[in-house]
Amino acid sequence: MSFDPGLELGDKITNADVVKIFACGNMGGMRRSKKTGTLVIISDETKGLYRDEWREGVLYYTGMGKVGNQVLNGNQNGTLYYSNSNGVEVHLFEVMEKTVYTYRGVVVLAREPYQTRQPDDHGNMRDVWIFPLKLVDTFEKKIKEAYERDIVKLPNKELGRRFEINASAKGPKKAETTVYYRNPYLKALVKRIAMGKCQWCKAEAPFIDNYGEPYLEEHHVQELANGGKDEIDNVVAVCPNCHRKIHILNKDSYKTELKDIALLNKQRYERMMTYSSMSAKNNRKRG
Repeated sequence: MSFDPGLELGDKITNADVVKIFACGNMGGMRRSKKTGTLVIISDETKGLYRDEWREGVLYYTGMGKVGNQVLNGNQNGTLYYSNSNGVEVHLFEVMEKTVYTYRGVVVLAREPYQTRQPDDHGNMRDVWIFPLKLVDTFEKKIKEAYERDIVKLPNKELGRRFEINASAKGPKKAETTVYYRNPYLKALVKRIAMGKCQWCKAEAPFIDNYGEPYLEEHHVQELANGGKDEIDNVVAVCPNCHRKIHILNKDSYKTELKDIALLNKQRYERMMTYSSMSAKNNRKRG
């Protein structure tokens, strides 16, 4: 029988609530509870070590272990590895802002876990385990919307910090098809730089989206499938009409214009981060 935590998808609770509800420990990204028959896993976006990412409804979750090669024996990596057959129910929380734990629901392995290379807490390259997880309740759109809603509320400095963390050499990966990684913070960042206007036709965004933000779309000047990079100097924010026009007509002159805009975006981003750092420093002095 599955464990009912009494939570709805998207509920935001504290760490103390997690401990009380699941009868688990109060530290770590993987918390086993024999009393409730669960494994609580936490994807914490406020920390830069683990690089968890959603792709097409699957969360690629990094295993536990901060230093050296990650192993399956003697820790909860093994519990998660065999979770589709060992009777342990896995509950996922995401942390988008410190101390706020957002409940995403029960997850199961979407496919076989695998190993890859990532730096450890000392900056040394090591083997880590990646667990592809999917939600049992198939509310991928709802989860994606909640995730993006949290992102657009981040202050400039925190948005820039997470963008930098997620920008580290994540190339395409082969599954059934080639999947191109897109930094979720880059989309929010370039839209913020655009300040509610299409960066190509200069018109106001056509409407306000469900997050209370002017609706613009990200466009990669050089497409990822053609070797383009998911970086600030290759992305612009455009209205839906311009976006379709760019793709349908596909003129070289458009690409030249858009490349110049994307290069300006990099300069605007650098100025925005400098200003945010100076403001934070001044606020600390006044405090």
